[in-house]
Amino acid sequence: MPNGTDIDYRQSMTIRTETLQLENEAATVQLGQDLALAVTAGDCIALSGDLGAGKSTLARALIRAIADDEALEAPSPTFTLVQTYDMRVPVAHIDLYRISDPQEIDELGLDDALATGVALIEWPERAEGELPDETILIAFAESGAGRSVTISGPPEPMDRIARTLRIRTFLDTYRPGAQRRYFQGDASTRRFELIRGGDGEELFLMDSPEKPAGPVVRDGKPYTSIAHTALTVAPFVAIAEFLRDSGFRVPQIVARSLDDGILLVSHLGRTGVLNAQGQPIEERLSAAIDCLVKLHRTAIPPSIPISGGPAYAIPPYDADAMMIEVELYLDWYLPRFAGETVTAGERDRYIAAWRAVIARLQNAEHSLVLRDFHSPNLIWNASGERTDRIGIVDFQDALAGPAAYDVASLVHDARVTVDTALAGRLVARYIDARANDGNFDREGFLEALAITQAQRATKILGLFVRLKERDSKPGYVAHLPRIRAYLAEALRHPALISLHEHYYRAGIGRDES
Repeated sequence: MPNGTDIDYRQSMTIRTETLQLENEAATVQLGQDLALAVTAGDCIALSGDLGAGKSTLARALIRAIADDEALEAPSPTFTLVQTYDMRVPVAHIDLYRISDPQEIDELGLDDALATGVALIEWPERAEGELPDETILIAFAESGAGRSVTISGPPEPMDRIARTLRIRTFLDTYRPGAQRRYFQGDASTRRFELIRGGDGEELFLMDSPEKPAGPVVRDGKPYTSIAHTALTVAPFVAIAEFLRDSGFRVPQIVARSLDDGILLVSHLGRTGVLNAQGQPIEERLSAAIDCLVKLHRTAIPPSIPISGGPAYAIPPYDADAMMIEVELYLDWYLPRFAGETVTAGERDRYIAAWRAVIARLQNAEHSLVLRDFHSPNLIWNASGERTDRIGIVDFQDALAGPAAYDVASLVHDARVTVDTALAGRLVARYIDARANDGNFDREGFLEALAITQAQRATKILGLFVRLKERDSKPGYVAHLPRIRAYLAEALRHPALISLHEHYYRAGIGRDES
């Protein structure tokens, strides 16, 4: 440590370390940008080193990266002691050089800063044990013409830091010096970054390390196995190659590491299928319907070869997968949101009713089901023609199942309201386009559409509550009223009469019967 000072507030903890060599100031700035992708609310980061070692340079780079503003003024808090930044992740930049007593740190608002954001602390030696035990220490030291940096901390934040450094190593191979910025993710555990090259190139990086299968829940299998949830990036790679070869507009995989779960993919654009007020644009959703018509005329291959990996066989969207999804409604929505207790008998009747309804899909037309074919995953390409006008960006959980499912996903968009009249026109467009297909059964399609609409809405009610309760993502429950309305509409179909009693108790569909 600088000046022979030791920081011993973490002696009783398991500590891990990463050591880096920084050749110049640009390398320090890049490290700050990399760390900005790893920090989260509650992180206390202590920056230790002599004057001029690079502490303020790293802090400024981290702050600017979170703000995505290279011109942001981020002055050293040497005289103000604390400089705060209200950003995606709030940051408090604290300088302890001028405090006279370690107890003064309480007056600087450290606890409040950590409750909602990140604290960057320079001269932590002056805190003399007043910093949290979980503090991440970044120690700068002279090393030849540059600096060595040792990062140490508890396992959980160090896992995040090690991951962001691994991604930088990946980028050093394929896009050295690229700038990394946070990009809003989705309901999955994947992370996304916007990658900017020096020549103005923009790409997306998907960070999706292999996920554990999870605990066994039924018949010796985990939920992920029953629901056929993708655990690696291999399904995304395979489906992307299949869709591209079939003439669809999907991201091109520029570089990849299947073992690490890192993909660098092309940027399809920033224009979606909604207007400035967040409402669907009919022309664009109509083009999306045309994509589904084309997809449903495309044969599903028995397997898809992946260069550098084993061939990928598309799993079936079978009854077991659909059933475990509708049980999310019983396990999460009813008890935690609707305040309803489900008895064993009620559960058995619900499951039996749903199994009988899902069995009706056996005779429905089957195709590749992308599962999340809706507005957040569709990009508009105004210069394209026909189906090339729609870019599709999310399909790693694709299965082989009822063709109606993706039509249901589009016209009953979970995140934006598609009114009944527009939904009717979109469905009519699909039916008209398929009318001359020899294997198309209009009434069978409408029944399958109602069933998949109800199944999907039921799943999402449970899933969105689970995201709030288990995964601390509360924003999704704002969509529940829309999902309930969609479900009530689907329940009007005669094929779903046996399910009415199970939803009426929660006030869903009663007024529509």
